[in-house]
Amino acid sequence: MSTTDARPTMSADTPATEPASLPRFLSAALVCGSAVALFGFRSHVVGWPLLAAGVLLALVVTRGDRDRALLRHLAVVAVALFGISLVPLKADISNAGILRFALALGFAVLLPYVMSRFVWREDVIRFPVRTGRAWGRFEWTYLVVVVALGYLVLPVYFIGSGVYENWPTVVETGEIVRLFVGVNAVGLWDELFFVCTVFALLRQHFSFWQANVLQATVFVSFLWELGYQSWGPLLTVPFAVLQGFIFYRTKSFLYVLVVHLSFDLIIFMILVHAHTPSLFDVFVTAPG
Repeated sequence: MSTTDARPTMSADTPATEPASLPRFLSAALVCGSAVALFGFRSHVVGWPLLAAGVLLALVVTRGDRDRALLRHLAVVAVALFGISLVPLKADISNAGILRFALALGFAVLLPYVMSRFVWREDVIRFPVRTGRAWGRFEWTYLVVVVALGYLVLPVYFIGSGVYENWPTVVETGEIVRLFVGVNAVGLWDELFFVCTVFALLRQHFSFWQANVLQATVFVSFLWELGYQSWGPLLTVPFAVLQGFIFYRTKSFLYVLVVHLSFDLIIFMILVHAHTPSLFDVFVTAPG
């Protein structure tokens, strides 16, 4: 194989610069929009046909190499979403629940990565830890603002709306440890899949805002079934969009992960406090 042939056919360094045509965008919107049915309403009868329709439309509009790449990228995202939809996503820290999550969510990250990197020889899906520069004023300011807002707003949301009951009651030390591991593991997976995988694949074909809105649709739908219900989308929609923007700006998986896990640490403390008020009694906005 020549040196030229060995080069990746697509790269994260060369994303799309123009908005996609309506038919191409519609194909991706059908695939990503299926998440609303699959996870928001737990309707396979609606969600699975939407997945199939999106991939079929991508096939119909295929004209050249870029269109063939869109077809395979949407197909692998569709298969990942199909796999996730086969398991209930309600928070469950039992052994069976942890195993179920590990298999379904692990499959959703590994399949696109293996296909893109080793089968299609692309350099699109990356998990960049180091960016070659230290965090600047923007990164530190954003992190502090996110943590401060989370501290003030999240207790009102989780306890005031009662959605904390969507998570298991944790009282014993072992249960609390399991909840901590579970919350952080899902937070890690969120960034691996929604931002580093779905968003990265979509950026090869769509402008930044097109791709970001599409990935946020899947992100928010997943979080809804996980337990972020009631008025949760008022928080999860901007969070999902901002995480896509921050990854686009910083090019750092480590940074978006630190932001997400800082948020999740606050959530973990609130969930424990909601069930056992004597623990983590540090939230001034927690409803009495």
